Amino acid sequence: MFIGSCTITLHLPFAHSLKEKRQVVKSLLARIRNEFNVSAAEVDSQDVWQLAVIGVACVSASQRYTHEQLEAVVRFIEMQRPDVPLTSYEIEIL
Repeated sequence: MFIGSCTITLHLPFAHSLKEKRQVVKSLLARIRNEFNVSAAEVDSQDVWQLAVIGVACVSASQRYTHEQLEAVVRFIEMQRPDVPLTSYEIEIL
């Protein structure tokens, strides 16, 4: 069994309140969960308007599949929300 985690940092330049940030993050998390059947949540910087840190977790019997799923999530975010630049991401497989 392999457990993969991915930490994704997003910049929300248009968010001028926590309400605007939450609207974007909540929608994005729901789409990620529905599309990839993974766990996803905002894990850091909840009080910062223009920064979102999202954690995604995936469990699989294959290390390769786990890594590919997390890479696909990153590409999905970049394609679905080009207005929200992805500043960094890190994938870790246990």
